[in-house]
Amino acid sequence: MSTSSSQTPTPSTASGVEPVRWLDAEQQGHWRAFLVGTARLQDALGRQLDRDSDLSLSEYEVLVRLSESPDRTLRMSLLADELAHSRSRITHTVRRLEAAGLVERQACDSDGRGVNCHMTDAGLARLEAAAPGHVQAVRTHLVDVLTDDQLRAVGEAMTAVREALERG
Repeated sequence: MSTSSSQTPTPSTASGVEPVRWLDAEQQGHWRAFLVGTARLQDALGRQLDRDSDLSLSEYEVLVRLSESPDRTLRMSLLADELAHSRSRITHTVRRLEAAGLVERQACDSDGRGVNCHMTDAGLARLEAAAPGHVQAVRTHLVDVLTDDQLRAVGEAMTAVREALERG
């Protein structure tokens, strides 16, 4: 909701709830630019991956995280946490990758209750084939559009947001 200072709603504080601190016009503009920009960026990156590699952005990110892990293996719960996905969403993504032969699920050796996700050689090959096009798309749609200072500011801002959300 956007309001001018002369139209600022005055929510009730009878129940001890803090009054809403409405966004001013500049904040509202930045918030909407963030929403639309991130949606369009994710859409462009997803289309490129689907077109060139037959992978979704979520599938690509799973493969990246596995490729960076010892033995190309991560516990499913840790994979979900690292990607900020729900357990059910990561399960569906991994199921698609498993059906394509790109990953396999295995019982966790250290804990019989846990499940690990392991990237297969075929998964590594698919990631290596997809990475150049994806990196080019990231450059085209984000890195090369921003100045170094803007890119640094975006990274620092999103790190602050992530850390605040992780603290609760």
